[in-house]
Amino acid sequence: MSITATNRSIPDRLGSPAQRYLKSWESLLLLVAVFVFLLNSLASPYFLDAWNLSDATFNFTEKAMIAFAMALLIISGEIDLSVASIIALASTAMGAAIQFGAGTPEIVAIGLSVGLICGAFNGALVTGLGLPSIVVTIGTMSLFRGISYIVLGDKAYTGYPASFSFFGQGYVWWVISFELVLFFVLAIIYGVVLHKTNFGRAVFAIGNNPVGAMFSGIRVARVKFILFLSTGLMASVAAICLTSRLGSTRPSIAVGWELEVVTMVVLGGVNILGGSGSIPGVVIAAFVMGLVTFGLGLLNVPGIVMSIVIGMLLIGVIALPRMWQQFAEKRSA
Repeated sequence: MSITATNRSIPDRLGSPAQRYLKSWESLLLLVAVFVFLLNSLASPYFLDAWNLSDATFNFTEKAMIAFAMALLIISGEIDLSVASIIALASTAMGAAIQFGAGTPEIVAIGLSVGLICGAFNGALVTGLGLPSIVVTIGTMSLFRGISYIVLGDKAYTGYPASFSFFGQGYVWWVISFELVLFFVLAIIYGVVLHKTNFGRAVFAIGNNPVGAMFSGIRVARVKFILFLSTGLMASVAAICLTSRLGSTRPSIAVGWELEVVTMVVLGGVNILGGSGSIPGVVIAAFVMGLVTFGLGLLNVPGIVMSIVIGMLLIGVIALPRMWQQFAEKRSA
């Protein structure tokens, strides 16, 4: 008796990598970015100028630096709303150092140190005392900026060294600014850390099930503490670039940035409840928000209208997926 083997075709429900990417949130964001770019080019004759496009990158590079670290923090199930206040405190510390004759290396070191200290303070309260991160960082948001107002009041620090201006005003080649290069370098670093390392897998595991992650051997408190340190460090890097670009320090610097950073992260596809997200999505979302705000600026749209647009964007990217899920559940039922 002969046995004839038959081949069974197993359907590939996931599809090819290209098909999965075309159905992803990142591909939709990319289409939105192209649409906004074309719309801006039609709305203003000055938009396609190379130097104007270079200036447009300043609308998002500093915020995106923080968004990379914030993305990992939100994926782990936490959040930091004090990042804009860390910028203010770090900038104030750098400005105070100028009054005592500090040079550019000392200024940068002081700014980075302040960011790390603030991040460590937030992390210690959350991981050490078990306090909710949203409550802790709302408190430190007022604390850090309050210190800046106490030190400066209505005054401003100026007189930064000429060499310090390179961080926020310098160009590496033609219209390619130092900030844009730093933005891409940090995007690669955070992308590799999140998607290609054990630390990144631990972040996803903690965001999906912190108790299960702890019982599987992941040091949850340590990972979260490192993430708060990273967020504070990126806020201080943004403070260096922003202070360098403005050439002065005021206590009101970067007011409202925490909203824009969180919007950038959520728009990039990071689940606000934790457990999922990607750095490429945050990169594309940064370009989308930068193009939107720069396009509105070229049309002389008031800043308050831009704030309304950002707020509506944040509500939309949180509400629409939930509404779509409820619609799908009702349809399947």
